[in-house]
Amino acid sequence: MDSGRSMRGGQWQALWLHEGLVRAGCDSRLFAPPASPLYRETQARGLPVEALRFTSLWRAARVADLVHAHDARAHTLAALTAHPRLVVSRRVAFPLARTPWSRWKQSRARRWIAVSEYARAALEEAGIEASRIAVVYDGVPLLPLSTRRGGIIAPASDDPLKGGELLQAAERLGDFRAARCADLVAGLRDAALLIYLSRMEGLGSGVLLAMSAGVPVVASRVGGLPEIVRHGQTGLLVENTPGAVSQAVRTLISDPELALRMGVAGRSLVRERFTLQSLVQRTLDVYREVLSCSQPSRPVSSACSSAVS
Repeated sequence: MDSGRSMRGGQWQALWLHEGLVRAGCDSRLFAPPASPLYRETQARGLPVEALRFTSLWRAARVADLVHAHDARAHTLAALTAHPRLVVSRRVAFPLARTPWSRWKQSRARRWIAVSEYARAALEEAGIEASRIAVVYDGVPLLPLSTRRGGIIAPASDDPLKGGELLQAAERLGDFRAARCADLVAGLRDAALLIYLSRMEGLGSGVLLAMSAGVPVVASRVGGLPEIVRHGQTGLLVENTPGAVSQAVRTLISDPELALRMGVAGRSLVRERFTLQSLVQRTLDVYREVLSCSQPSRPVSSACSSAVS
């Protein structure tokens, strides 16, 4: 289940996971808002998808072996179905709310999937038991290598935490311009460099996409980003100041050989640790654990049980 009405990193992860589960033989259904890009893209790929409405979700939850909520609103709807085997993904680093209602909702989750060790720590600080948390990093497809004939790109976002004003200040200071891309996959076909700035970040799947395409990155040293960007090897981690950002950009633009080496190393790291196969398999490991503890009628083994994603 994903309630997002735009197609950002979390929605792509939900789609890629659903697609991988279906290919693995699972009876998986994805629930999304009917007017959302996620719903349309899932439908276009010929994958099972249903409108995210409580009535249909309630009916599906009565027969599903497991329910997986991918965002906060989906978590709320899933908790209200009272399904005993609820898995909740936590992609953000915001502190959990501690109201009585929030505590009840959080108690309904059998397992939490944290997108990074940083996100795991935030959950533990909020009082979630360590035994209920598993870290499953994002996975991304292996993109074609960038031609590198283009310039600098940055994700297009109106999220105030994504560092838009910081990037503008760095551009003025460093005398460069980064093209804002709503479609990173398309933008990475020719990109020479990705700038990924954020005030708070659970992980940063856009960075993984860049690494997949062999594009070096300049990324904020916040949240889970240091878990995927190896400073000086696959990109440069910077403090959130215009001077630090502009200096890192100048370093990579002025040294094409260094940028190329970082791009090659990043692509190798994605192949090693952040594939879609890894995402699916590690998520299935969590599902198996939850179902095993619950003694389901149809355990997940070579054949998968039914899941609402």
